[in-house]
Amino acid sequence: MFRLALAALLLASPLAAAETKQQSCEYQAQVVAAIQKARLDKVKERDVPQAIAETNPTWPENYNAAIPLITPWVYEQKMRDVRKHDLSAAWLELCLQQ
Repeated sequence: MFRLALAALLLASPLAAAETKQQSCEYQAQVVAAIQKARLDKVKERDVPQAIAETNPTWPENYNAAIPLITPWVYEQKMRDVRKHDLSAAWLELCLQQ
């Protein structure tokens, strides 16, 4: 949970002046969803950044820097929670509360 809070604090502010907090949080949630999908697809944790890059994500490139920060949090979750819960929705909610 500490890593989630730390990453949320690091990423909660918009990365570009033209970007709103809502947009930033939505991009972050997309990153979380991609990591969750990688875990469900049984991608090894160390291979997640490359696996996601190969999908040509639509978020701005600077959000790729969040992947190494968020990946450990997703991979620490119990697999049943990863299967049953929408981690990106939880992330979006927490991000918007910051």
